[in-house]
Amino acid sequence: MVLSLSGAALLLLHQGYQHSEKTLDQMLGGVDRRLACHPVLASVAQPVMNWIRGALDAPAAQARSCLPMAVPAPPPRRTHGETAPPEPAAPGARVWRVSPTGPLRRIADAAKVAGDGDVVEIEAGDYRQDVTVWPQRRLTIRGVNGAARLHADGRVAEGKAIWVIRNGVFDISNIDFIGATAEDQNGAGIRFEGGQLRLRGCLFWGNQMGLLTGGRETMADATLTIEASEFAYSRVPGRWGHNLYVGSIAALTVRGSYFHHAGVGHLIKSRARHNTIAYNRLTDEPGGRASYELEFPNGGEAVVVGNLIQQQAGTENGTMVSMGAEGYTWPGSALYLASNTIVNDDPDGGVFLAVAAGADRVLSTNNLYVGPGTLRSKARLERRGDKQVDATALTQPSRFDYSLHRPGDDLAYSPVADADLAGRLTPRQEYVHPRATSPLVNPPSWVGALQRTAR
Repeated sequence: MVLSLSGAALLLLHQGYQHSEKTLDQMLGGVDRRLACHPVLASVAQPVMNWIRGALDAPAAQARSCLPMAVPAPPPRRTHGETAPPEPAAPGARVWRVSPTGPLRRIADAAKVAGDGDVVEIEAGDYRQDVTVWPQRRLTIRGVNGAARLHADGRVAEGKAIWVIRNGVFDISNIDFIGATAEDQNGAGIRFEGGQLRLRGCLFWGNQMGLLTGGRETMADATLTIEASEFAYSRVPGRWGHNLYVGSIAALTVRGSYFHHAGVGHLIKSRARHNTIAYNRLTDEPGGRASYELEFPNGGEAVVVGNLIQQQAGTENGTMVSMGAEGYTWPGSALYLASNTIVNDDPDGGVFLAVAAGADRVLSTNNLYVGPGTLRSKARLERRGDKQVDATALTQPSRFDYSLHRPGDDLAYSPVADADLAGRLTPRQEYVHPRATSPLVNPPSWVGALQRTAR
């Protein structure tokens, strides 16, 4: 039976291929992604697809995940004028300076001598195999006179990461984390194991995992805040390389940051109880192989406002934003998706939003959905003021300029009617590339993440 169905399917596929401009892999990938949205049909069709792929030597997604991902060299190290300005040190704090010519030449040495409440300044430059664990209870660490770039070059602290943050209140700025690998394939730029961590103006590039946190047993009260930072090219051959993987912590906040080019894993995956994802660019882009762009697998509360989110053609997973796929573990799970521009560049279609049954509330309001795709929610979905358009509504989408091209009244913003939510869901800023935000002077006029237009 499978053989006869496979023969017929192969004939139809050949006829379609003869009249299509797509490659064979693109055609089969499109079928895979459509089947992923229909589990019952997939269970019947999968043996046929497996036979066809074997006959044509066209590997499926799992096999493709083992293929190497090209990771380009990181961007030039940022100079003094391109880094986050320093914040004043607390009264009484001692400042330790790491530099190639000073008494402290290695970051690991500074980690041994710095006390709680001190400041560690790292002179701009390249630091190789200088990995460490930070045991302090409170510490500020910052690159000065430009970014300090940390190259793992085959070494990680405790077999985990370039830096391990044990359990304290940390403020880290102007540091680049490059190329971490570990035997367990979870080598991260930072392993965050407890406390409160704030990152500003940091770069995570070419690690197995960009930043990885611990789980609920040690992180129940932990918070993570990421501002004006960039995460890219996380990859593990044959597995998932997430740019940001957050365990069951208390709260995650990501603002004004740029996530792109994940290797089969997600741009952002968070199991946190409270999530605020605001004014970011989450774009997989050509050459990227991300699965979900944004996932909350265990629910929680997620407020997603003012983001640019893009899925490339030939994506590993046709779903862009997902909630509850691994079961809800937090009470009162809710997703608020407001004033985002969500672009699907896959001509085979896709799922802009997928929500599993069990969420208490799912609200999509004033979002601009661009390209072919649907919203699928097994929980009750409220939609207010959303619009769906094709790419011609945008100024220059091929260059990721997602501002509206001469918008009309049909794309007008609808004020959030719920007074309790208006303050949280009305955009106050918009993303500015790269890794920045700009305040909105006036109330929003248009749906989507950008108020500036081509007019």
